[in-house]
Amino acid sequence: MRELDVLLLSYVDRRYAQADPDDKSAFRSLLSLPDPEILGLLMGRSRSDDERIQRIVEHVLDDRVPRGDRAQS
Repeated sequence: MRELDVLLLSYVDRRYAQADPDDKSAFRSLLSLPDPEILGLLMGRSRSDDERIQRIVEHVLDDRVPRGDRAQS
């Protein structure tokens, strides 16, 4: 899915190189999920039971929309 590529590549460009090993591992775990599941997490329709993955989802979303703006939409 092109939408997922855009969101995830933004995280890679801005944060991945500086991320600690645990966050890098969590990001790889996120990528191993089926596209519809990743999309659900990134669209806020679902939440991961894995706190590490959920933290990465929040980082991806932080790079996309400032937190204050996201709360209003």
